[in-house]
Amino acid sequence: MKMDLNPKSYTLQSYNEYIYGSAEVVGLMCLKIFVNGDVDEYERLKEGAQALGSAFQKVNFLRDLKSDYEDLGRIYFPGVNFSAFTSDDKNLIEADIQQDFDKAYQSIQQLPKGARFGVYTAYRYYLSLFKKIKQTQASQIKQARIRVPNEQKMVLLLKSALRNSLGIL
Repeated sequence: MKMDLNPKSYTLQSYNEYIYGSAEVVGLMCLKIFVNGDVDEYERLKEGAQALGSAFQKVNFLRDLKSDYEDLGRIYFPGVNFSAFTSDDKNLIEADIQQDFDKAYQSIQQLPKGARFGVYTAYRYYLSLFKKIKQTQASQIKQARIRVPNEQKMVLLLKSALRNSLGIL
């Protein structure tokens, strides 16, 4: 689904539908597998799985802002003028993403042990990317793609493995 640059045709509803269809359903499909079809567990953890997918997608939107907006003519955050992207705009988006991460973390801690490590590692990676984005000025977000260096990814993986083995996610 291509997001239209026309603010009249791109609404909060279409944004939420896009997030659901592109990311939240992935979290829900994975959760279904992680809980081995247990309907009660699925329902209990569903909101967190959706929040994690949502957080990942929104971080991707910010990370890829330059190519999405300038090269492909796409926007993903309704009501934001990326020609004049401000710190206030960025802060509002980041607050929304942080809420998703907080909600997701609660559910990650409750996942079956066999699924926890992989999901927690992905969570830590995206949280690390999100922290880098938060430290980047709004004016710089449109200049280059933010990324986590490979060395830092390896450290994240090792720390996640250690925390998982000690049961302190």
